[in-house]
Parts: sequence; C-alpha cells; structure tokens
Amino acid sequence: MAFTTQELQKAYVAYQKFRSTNPPPHHERYIFPFFAGSYFSYRKIDIMRIAAISTSLSDNPSYIDVGCGYGDFLKKIREFIPNAIGIEKNRSIFYSLQIAKPDYIYSSAVEELDKNAFDVAFVGWMEPGVDFRRYVASFARCIITTFDSGGQCGVSGGCEYEEFGLERIAWWRTPSWIDINTELMNRFYTPALTKNNGKKKEELAAFRTAHNLWHVYARPDTADKVVSSLKLQLVREKQLFMRERFEFEKLLDECGFHYKEELPLLLSKEKRLWKVSFD
Repeated sequence: MAFTTQELQKAYVAYQKFRSTNPPPHHERYIFPFFAGSYFSYRKIDIMRIAAISTSLSDNPSYIDVGCGYGDFLKKIREFIPNAIGIEKNRSIFYSLQIAKPDYIYSSAVEELDKNAFDVAFVGWMEPGVDFRRYVASFARCIITTFDSGGQCGVSGGCEYEEFGLERIAWWRTPSWIDINTELMNRFYTPALTKNNGKKKEELAAFRTAHNLWHVYARPDTADKVVSSLKLQLVREKQLFMRERFEFEKLLDECGFHYKEELPLLLSKEKRLWKVSFD
C-alpha cells in the first residue's frame, strides 16, 4: 500500500507503544495488520488449500505473491512451497523502519515479470486506481485472489480474471482484518462494553459478518487438475483441521469466526465461513 515514510514511521511508533502494554496474544495481528499480520485473516487450512493447488500443477511448483508487503502470508506458504517468492514494489517499508528484507522478496514491479512464468500467483491486494491483472494473467497458470466484498478491490470493474483467459473455478469466504478488529474493539477495548455489559456485546455480535472473498482462477488446460486437487484437499481437511492450526486461530474462534461458522446476515446464498463453492 502507498504510505509516505512519515506515515509509516508514525504508525510504527504507535505499534511499538501498543506492544509495550503487553496486550493479549495475537491482538496486534488485527489491530496493526500492516506490521504484524495481513489485511485478510486466514487459517492454516487456507495455506494447505493453496499448497494442494500448487502441487497439482507441478512437483516443484513456482509460486509468487504479488504485493506481499512484509511477507506474513508468504512466510506461511513457504512452509509448504520452499521456493515461493514475493514482490513488493514499495521497498521503503523495509528500509525506512530498518526491517530486514528477506532474500525471497524482491523489490520489483509486476510489469517487469512479463517474461517469467509461474504455476500460481497470489494477489492479496491492489491499490485503488491500480490494475495489474493483465500482467499477472500473462505469467500465471492459476491465480488466487483475496479481496474485500465491500468494494476494497482497487479497480472499478472488479477483481475478476475471466477477460484475460482464465475461469473462476472455486471461491470461499473468510473475515477481513477489519471484521476481526471490530470484534476485538467491542470485546476488549471499548470501555462502555468491557465493564459488565455482556448483553450489549451479544447484541453487537449478532451483526457480525465477514467480507473477505478468496477466488481461484485457472487456465482452461489446468482447471480440471486444480478442481480435483482442491476437492481432495477438502476431504483431508475434515480430518486435519483440529490438528493443523496456527496459534492465532484461537482468536478467530474467540471472536466468533469459527471454521464453517454460519453468519445469517451474509447476503450470499452460502453463509458458512471457509466453505468452498465450485463454479
């Protein structure tokens, strides 16, 4: 995201001040996602779904995270795809705050990758007014996107890739960081609610929703492989879910965003979180 150096440094001071208060575990991920997490929330099963898709396309899949920031999500991906790389055009996020840039994150623009080829490209964010979908579609066999269903996508036409020769084959929904942040604020950081006002907190929780959508796109010649691998992974997932979890997933549960949780206020036909729908 495009922040000035001064804005980054000011935010980083606030982040360090928050950490000095010894907050409950993992709260910083959703209060300061730029420094300690990502702008979408995920579980280990999301990582494993992407890994299954990637390995269906190659025994040694090439994977790129476009606009990876500090690389929180990418680092988790590399537990399954060790040669996965990321690009982050804004190199100042590392240098201005004296944070070491991993050697697998490159300070490149997506336009510079048009001669490369990747099995899977992950796109978690496009800045407002920026549209690099054509470039990503030119070098990726499969594209996995996340975007805010409230409109936080970056391009007026949406985040779809069909016009570039790919087809959407599956999608699922998770909370965005702001969905988790709202629950955290209501439960722990709003004085009027934290002082024995359980009824009010329950009323607010009833309005809980989740805005982040994951879309899986594939070229026609790879679509069947991707669909089969994802369906097989979902069968495994039923057995693996409770064993394969990140520590911070406890906070998702605590905030009411459980695996396969049904949120009645969702406008879509599918109201369960992390439930994969196939097109």
